Amino acid sequence: MSELAPEHSDVLIVGGGLAGLTLALQLAQQDAALRITVLERHRLPYPESAHKVGESTVEIGAHYFAEVLGLRPHLQDKHLRKFGLRFFFPQGDDVAQWAEAGSSRYLATPSYQIDRGVFENHLVECCRAAGISVRDGTRVAAMELGTPHQIRALERGEDRHHTCDWLVDASSRNALIKRSLGLEQDNAHDCNAVWFRIDRRVQIDDWCDDAGWRARTDPPRRWQSTNHLMGAGYWLWLIPLAGGATSVGIVSDPALHDLDDMRDIDRALDWIDREQALCGKALRGVLADGGSVLDFRRLRNYSHGAKQIFSKDRWAATGEAGVFLDPFYSPGSDFIALSNSMIAALIARDRAGQRFSAQAAIYQEVYFSFYESTLALYQGQYPLLGKPRIMAVKILWDYAYYWAILALLFTQGRTTDLTLLARIKQPLLSLRALNTRVQGVLRDWSANESANAAGCFFDQCDYDWLAQLNQELTEPLDDDALTQRLQFNAAQLESLCGEIAALIAELSPETDLGAPWPEVTTDHLAPLRAQLAASVT
Repeated sequence: MSELAPEHSDVLIVGGGLAGLTLALQLAQQDAALRITVLERHRLPYPESAHKVGESTVEIGAHYFAEVLGLRPHLQDKHLRKFGLRFFFPQGDDVAQWAEAGSSRYLATPSYQIDRGVFENHLVECCRAAGISVRDGTRVAAMELGTPHQIRALERGEDRHHTCDWLVDASSRNALIKRSLGLEQDNAHDCNAVWFRIDRRVQIDDWCDDAGWRARTDPPRRWQSTNHLMGAGYWLWLIPLAGGATSVGIVSDPALHDLDDMRDIDRALDWIDREQALCGKALRGVLADGGSVLDFRRLRNYSHGAKQIFSKDRWAATGEAGVFLDPFYSPGSDFIALSNSMIAALIARDRAGQRFSAQAAIYQEVYFSFYESTLALYQGQYPLLGKPRIMAVKILWDYAYYWAILALLFTQGRTTDLTLLARIKQPLLSLRALNTRVQGVLRDWSANESANAAGCFFDQCDYDWLAQLNQELTEPLDDDALTQRLQFNAAQLESLCGEIAALIAELSPETDLGAPWPEVTTDHLAPLRAQLAASVT
């Protein structure tokens, strides 16, 4: 290491992006006496709009930013409230005849479309105001894990020597700790992505003049959703940013779509013309009218795991420096929220002079369980993305599974509660096994499915029980009430599995459902069953 006198921090975070800055702010709010340093290789401030992908938040990430970190005023003032996730299944040029899944109104728990440049610049300001040292233009040149950890960095070309008690890797895909310790792990989910931003609004509401179609939503602003345009083996996103730009991305299974066919902006636009003609027309219209492409990126095989992310030796990884799943349901900020909260809890125990090695192992087990359970939503599922009847079922299940358990635990501030986690471990494992079964039978149904669902609107507001799950995320619960709610939700999910099996048996008798499914005690899918039975084309 350098002969320079070291600068010591209680916590040193490598990476000043979304994961690192939010962790730094959370730690400072938790313990104002902590000496925290953030090393960021880029120069600040960040550019707006054309900065980083990952603009869409869902309930856990939104709650973390707004409530845990106290950033609700900034989110409401500088970003867009999201009109949920929305899914379109194109069939011809009449959007009114496309199957659509989403909500007709805002649900109770808010989420946001965030401009990453604007948001991260605000986080830098908040961190510095809290006394955190944010050092930009700083590249890590060498690292030694130990007691203390040692970092040699080049800060704007000058050598710097840092030591720290806790070292947190938030360096995104550079994954400095994971690479140095050989902790990389393939997760058997191979997908690619390309994305770009254009400096104009692209509003899907403008693609159709049909009065009935426009009146399906209240307010009529589908453009504020994270819009997914679905096809076999791929989906395309349209995400609005508050400054007027639009984020566009293509996420695809390489077995069905070659990344080289969309490797630059011209080829990507050509691909969109072929696969999503109305979207291609809208994008080219914006560009012909003086709009500009702000950036273009691509990433091959973006999903990855890790063998370890929390250590008794006072290091941890968060964000993409640890694991990354898939952008389909926008879970990136969710898993930042989970890992950051667990890291903060471990550091708090250590600062209080308490042993934390057992807690680190338990948190890692819980975190990986949530990660693997969520990964099952994506693995092997891309071939069925363009099939609206299957996706109508899948989306309902996936939302219910997310809101009923994981999102509820987080919004109640209980994902680090070891006593509660131990008490519900077996029910969670049982539900995880049911989730795996549901995802498998959906894949099997896909092999037999040829029916469409033209013109159907699969409105989440048709399901009072689903809207109630979302509503409950905003209601504080004491220990007994939370335990009862989790037990009730688990029973409802078990019955929902049985309903899904019965529905698939009706719609696709040739699909092998396997072993008996849970007993059905609910009628959650009655609206969907009626709509799908009447929609076969």
